Amino acid sequence: MKTLFVMPKVGAWASHGIHKAPNQLYAQLGAYLREKNIGEIKVLDARALDMSTEEMLEEVKKEKPDVVILGDMVHSYGGFAVMWYFNETARLIKKLCPKTKIIVGGLWYSGYFKETLEQNPWIDFVYIGEAELTVEELLLALENGDKDLENIPGVAFRKDGQVVRGPHRELIKDLNTLPLPAYDLFPMDRYVGHTYWRPFVEIITSRGCPNACSFCYEWSEFDAQSPKDFLTWRAKSSKRVVDELEVLEKKYGVKVVVIQDDTYNVDAKRLKETCDEILKRNLSIKWVMLGIARDWVRQKELIPLMKKAGMFMGVVGIEVSSDEELKKIGKNITTSQVKETIDVLRENDIATVGTLLVGLEDDSEEVIKKRCAFADEIDPDVLWIGLVTPPPGSPIWRSAVKRGWVDPNHIDLKLWDFQHPVVPTKYLSKEQVGHLAAWGIKQFYNNPKRIKRIMESNYDILAKLCFNDQLHNFMRFEKAATKGEILV
Repeated sequence: MKTLFVMPKVGAWASHGIHKAPNQLYAQLGAYLREKNIGEIKVLDARALDMSTEEMLEEVKKEKPDVVILGDMVHSYGGFAVMWYFNETARLIKKLCPKTKIIVGGLWYSGYFKETLEQNPWIDFVYIGEAELTVEELLLALENGDKDLENIPGVAFRKDGQVVRGPHRELIKDLNTLPLPAYDLFPMDRYVGHTYWRPFVEIITSRGCPNACSFCYEWSEFDAQSPKDFLTWRAKSSKRVVDELEVLEKKYGVKVVVIQDDTYNVDAKRLKETCDEILKRNLSIKWVMLGIARDWVRQKELIPLMKKAGMFMGVVGIEVSSDEELKKIGKNITTSQVKETIDVLRENDIATVGTLLVGLEDDSEEVIKKRCAFADEIDPDVLWIGLVTPPPGSPIWRSAVKRGWVDPNHIDLKLWDFQHPVVPTKYLSKEQVGHLAAWGIKQFYNNPKRIKRIMESNYDILAKLCFNDQLHNFMRFEKAATKGEILV
């Protein structure tokens, strides 16, 4: 059996400039299937190779795969809009190779499996939840000609015209049992982050999150039959993390890595061990991590060590401007912790990226402008504004559907990239939400004092290049938010 992972050519968020990284779902699942000796495994990354759709399809035709797998694990470059491209790629491949079985899963699909199968007859299977065990069992069943597929945990498909699903698939308890991602399947010299960071990779070292913010994209990739799955945080050991970093640096020449875990600093011991191990192995790789303000503050004594071990930028969620709002969206932090995080990172010459939400259901013009003013006051070096985009399965999805703001059967996925307004609020139309978000990003970046401070700082040149990329691209955000321009 030949299994082909296909990454179609897609763009990226306006704020990210040119941004391409190996698809972590493909890297991890591909390594797992290969370790289990389940047929021939290949990756076709049309995004990295700058292939047109026609060129991509020609390669698929040459490969003659028995199975094509599509999907992703993170929304680090285009939100849910990339699912449109996966669905369209599935349609074109099925038309070209009608006998090829097409499997999708991960981000978006686990929370939207029924609608996906009803709306996309060219997709044969959706795996729900984690990929490895479910896809392994499904591929073996297909290879053996098994017909009794509804007993496979975590699989959804059509039977007699109706969508059926198997039982809940238990989570993998120990992520250290997974092999290192199969980077040899990718054109590793072709990846770049924020236009200037190269060679570049994003990695994922944990699954689940202990926080359960109401707006989090991760709601969409766990099984709704078992809500505790989302909250069950599991992580690879610090040694495994550094094993991966060492391979990336020494074998593939990677210089910059973004650790895409929702929050890498859940476990202070693991964080310290990671830094110590990087220094012990004398690695020179530079890295960025995402963390929650509560943990940044608790672990501020570790920040000088993190800087020494190569961290040059940290990402922290600002999201809103009051403790009351933070509590309402399920983010168990305070605004003072957010401010202290930005201050302590800056004291250690580590640049900061702050994320801000616009378009929560209670947002008015006054609330949004107050939120933008708060972001300006606490002064992160880079501001990323995300327009509220409800993930399937999340609390804000359920509320939006109940209010009639989202019709689950009629979604224009090309707009669901967090940079187009897709839901109104109680007080604002979608168009008003988009204009306020565009106003907020312009206010932030049209600040000569901020530009001067960053460019004259002691930040790593990589951080300054990232900021430069933001300056060159933030007006593209306005075109998406107010004029509907498609970027992803």
